[in-house]
Amino acid sequence: MIQSSELILNPDGSVYHLNLKPEHIAHDIIFVGDQNRVEKITQFFDSIEFSTQKREFKTQTGIFKGKRITVMSTGIGPDNIDIVINELDALVNIDLATRQPKEKLTSLNIIRIGTSGSLQADIPVDSFVMSKFGLGLDNMLRSYLIDEVSNLEMEDAFVQHTNWDLRKGKPYCIACSEKLEKIIESDKMHKGITATAGGFYGPQGRVLRLNIQDENLNSTMDNFKFGDNRITNLEMETAAIYGLSALLGHQALSLNAIIANRASGTFSEDPYKAVDELITYTLNKLANQ
Repeated sequence: MIQSSELILNPDGSVYHLNLKPEHIAHDIIFVGDQNRVEKITQFFDSIEFSTQKREFKTQTGIFKGKRITVMSTGIGPDNIDIVINELDALVNIDLATRQPKEKLTSLNIIRIGTSGSLQADIPVDSFVMSKFGLGLDNMLRSYLIDEVSNLEMEDAFVQHTNWDLRKGKPYCIACSEKLEKIIESDKMHKGITATAGGFYGPQGRVLRLNIQDENLNSTMDNFKFGDNRITNLEMETAAIYGLSALLGHQALSLNAIIANRASGTFSEDPYKAVDELITYTLNKLANQ
């Protein structure tokens, strides 16, 4: 039995941080970072059956073209992803009454829809990026046993290419779900490696009043290649989503609307339009699967 200190439940039986019970979530789940973006997706739904919010975790479940879908905000960063995916998995794969893992496990479909800046000059603003791999620079996933799901060759190649300081922890690399990639892919999608940082400023090479450990990291990352894959963008969730999903047996895919290009210094003239186009495209693909 899983102890109450390890799997914490609220007085009403819902999981502690998400404030959800098993019946509240669908098999297909869309992640967004910003709680205000949840309704930017569910505004396209035919109906909404459930809505709740606790802290930065806002959840709505409803119907889109006959398909039951849950939309959830995760907040920012890999630490939040650790909470969200572990608690979602508990909802479907642990009997909350007996605190025992179920014999028959459920695999969720998890798609992240986010915004990001491109690191490559030829990936313009208002385009879409599908993360073929998540490259974790954050070290969160190293708390788990990940060798069976990570790409050790890519990790070692990245460490060598960037002269990575291992005092920051070894980067990890996890592939997306091939199943979801086939459902969602189109000619509009750029594909590559999405780097996941553990912070917004220093960990992404931004300098305000503090010097950073490696001021050349971003430019070195820009020209890293592994096979046909290069680093397309930098954000704060994808690798953690891929890693925990792979370990727990869920399918995960991360999509980003590119609203800035850090190589050219440009920003989208209408970022909301790009995000709405990615949302409707993804919803229609899910509804038709």
